[in-house]
Amino acid sequence: MEVPEAAEGGDHVVNLSRLGLEKLSLEQVAEERCQDAQQLLLPHNRLLVLPPSVGVFSQLLLLDVSNNGLAYMGEEILALTCLKTLLAKNNRLDEASLPKDMGALRLEVVNFSGNQFEELPGQLLQMPTLKTLSMGGNRLKSIPSEIENITSLEFLYLGGNFISYIPPEIANLPHLSYLVLCDNRIQSVPPQLAQLHSLRSLSLHNNLLTYLPREILSLVHLQELSLRGNPLVVRFVRDLTYATPTLLELAGRTIKSRGIPYNPWELPENLVRYLDLASKCPNPKCGGVYFDSCVRHIKFVDFCGKYRLPLMHYLCSPECSSPCSSISSQSESDSEDEASVAARRMQKVLLG
Repeated sequence: MEVPEAAEGGDHVVNLSRLGLEKLSLEQVAEERCQDAQQLLLPHNRLLVLPPSVGVFSQLLLLDVSNNGLAYMGEEILALTCLKTLLAKNNRLDEASLPKDMGALRLEVVNFSGNQFEELPGQLLQMPTLKTLSMGGNRLKSIPSEIENITSLEFLYLGGNFISYIPPEIANLPHLSYLVLCDNRIQSVPPQLAQLHSLRSLSLHNNLLTYLPREILSLVHLQELSLRGNPLVVRFVRDLTYATPTLLELAGRTIKSRGIPYNPWELPENLVRYLDLASKCPNPKCGGVYFDSCVRHIKFVDFCGKYRLPLMHYLCSPECSSPCSSISSQSESDSEDEASVAARRMQKVLLG
């Protein structure tokens, strides 16, 4: 098929979209256009493999091969050393489709949504320059802990997969502002997510969540929290198993609650480390601490005067649950201060 030269979009754009191409011929593209082009648009064609001739476009900043039948990208993409944006959504790509050295590219935007990936490609985990990663509508079953290697990541879209677990390492992404995990099989949210101080939008709708960690109140820049379509609990959790504290824990509780001083030259290193891991009981009427033995308790907090979020609390003992385990008006009044603070922090809480 004869390939016409495209003039749309300016001198630095070669637009060959919607031409029914099965391969890319450069006969109709002037050599200088190939060398100067910064964008090559090939969406909505019939390409099954990335055309080897794309390597001629040495100055490309953006390559769009979306909506083809693309199943393979060869080594020729490695010649695009200036490439910043790679759009390849709605194809047939999987883990075996990418060259193993693709991680050497300094990409900033990658969109592999609507493909057949069952795992996050290891090549992408080697790109610390990546800012936007979209892999929605694939077959992903998990998020690897190595996600923390993409230190520049600002936008992560993994909606519409089969993910059941959020690794705590995702909290090590200092610039992450938008996290989309909707339409998966996630059952819980790790409290470490509270470390994502740049997070502005968290989409968790259509999952299997029954509660949220209370630490989520620390997300001071969060503007949008989407939770609709989750089986969020409508009553407090009772009758949960409480493991009897060990002698080590009882001794640790006594030292921490009574403020008994300790230092590294008087105690073994492992005991000092253990004592430093004490968690303060959130019940304001208690003031105790706990280590490994605690009672899980769900407390509802009002947001924006309309929605009630079930937040998970960890109390030091079953006796601690009585002041805040009732769903009476007293329980609601206990959470008014906490709710009013949180309401100012969130502009949108989408539950319905």
